Amino acid sequence: MNGDWLLLGRDGRLSVYLPSDGAALWRAERTPAGPWEAPRRIGGDQELCPGPLAVGQGLDGYAHLVAWHPTGAGRCGLTHTTHFRPLLAPLDWQPVGHPDKQGDRTGTPAVAVDAQGRAHVFVRNAGGGMNMVAQRQKGGWAPWRDLQGSHVQESPVALTTWAGLVELYAPVESGIQHWSQEAPGTRMVLGEHLRAAVRPGTLRALATSAEHTTVFYTDAGTGELCAWRPGGKPTPLVTAVGPGPVAAVRTVIDGHDCTVLAQRSAGSGRVAFAAYPSELEELGAAWTESGPALPSDATVSLTPDADGRLVAATLSPSTGQLLLSRRKDEAGLALGAWEAV
Repeated sequence: MNGDWLLLGRDGRLSVYLPSDGAALWRAERTPAGPWEAPRRIGGDQELCPGPLAVGQGLDGYAHLVAWHPTGAGRCGLTHTTHFRPLLAPLDWQPVGHPDKQGDRTGTPAVAVDAQGRAHVFVRNAGGGMNMVAQRQKGGWAPWRDLQGSHVQESPVALTTWAGLVELYAPVESGIQHWSQEAPGTRMVLGEHLRAAVRPGTLRALATSAEHTTVFYTDAGTGELCAWRPGGKPTPLVTAVGPGPVAAVRTVIDGHDCTVLAQRSAGSGRVAFAAYPSELEELGAAWTESGPALPSDATVSLTPDADGRLVAATLSPSTGQLLLSRRKDEAGLALGAWEAV
């Protein structure tokens, strides 16, 4: 998945999303913090192309998923579905087109949802630039737009700020490119370009305050996990323990606003956690491992539950095993036992 695949719905139930053999599956809690339903296929019978799905969530709690689907020999298009509540079936997949009008898959899509509930879909085009398409307020989709940029790499990340504005970070040949909205409903504007050695496939972005978003990436030279906010300089936090992006979430720990990071350790196979006061990266962070050793394809996601308690989940596509752990009611970042669901 490109994005957080563990989501809290507006009805207080948790859901998870995953690609599986030409389809997308979801699982949901029957009741908040209760037992889970079996996996279900979403979006009808539409066949999907192999590769990551993109998922985003609006301030209204609705989930939006985007994937590539086959449209002919050697051709694909992007398709979108909306999931309103965990216990209701998502809408059928609806095509949204191709950044170059037609052709094969061009890259991993990203999706974010603005304050009006409109999905914004981003994907690299065949020329290495960045394109987007967005839902109209009264329904349907606006025309595709070229956001410029060049030498865009795989797995851009999109997010929504506290004000409901959409932002995009994309890895490029020489670092990270940033786009943002200046006001609700306005066009995305090409912004700052951070020159850095970015390890491919390691970007993760998070709204860390009312004023700022923070993008996390692994430095390709040093192996350090770094945090960057446009207008400032990147700050090394801690050495990355895994090859992909970290999971990141804001939560309150002992009365302090903190950012929690998680990543599967390539060494032990266990999930490593780190926490630090939000936007105070200069204080550094340290990893603490938790849970059993996991398969190499296992990913981690973090979210608060309906009671505001931190929930961590791991999912292994090869085994289909979903493990869950909730923070305990005690000081520090103490997690309960990992349970299979």
